[in-house]
Amino acid sequence: MSVITITDRAADHIKHLIASAEKPVAGLRLGTGSKGCSGLSYKLDYVETPSESDEKVEHNGVTVFVDRTSLLFLLGTQMDYEENTFTTGFTFTNPNEKGRCGCGESFHI
Repeated sequence: MSVITITDRAADHIKHLIASAEKPVAGLRLGTGSKGCSGLSYKLDYVETPSESDEKVEHNGVTVFVDRTSLLFLLGTQMDYEENTFTTGFTFTNPNEKGRCGCGESFHI
């Protein structure tokens, strides 16, 4: 069982991001950071050289490295990509979330 799941839409967008990156990258790193009124936020960064402590998740030809320090917050999360009239970007369905702030920028466990 993977730490997270990546939808086909998310994988397709990750392929696009990697192809257009300024430097060669091995994938993206998913982690959490302190932000917003609820305390935690999702963050994505390019990974040139993976850390040995990262959890590696592969799907449909892409690799997402999950930051070890964020692992417990992200277990079971589904990473998707959405484009609609009002928002465009990655979305996360996280079974560990207990709530989100009103603007949706941050969450708490």
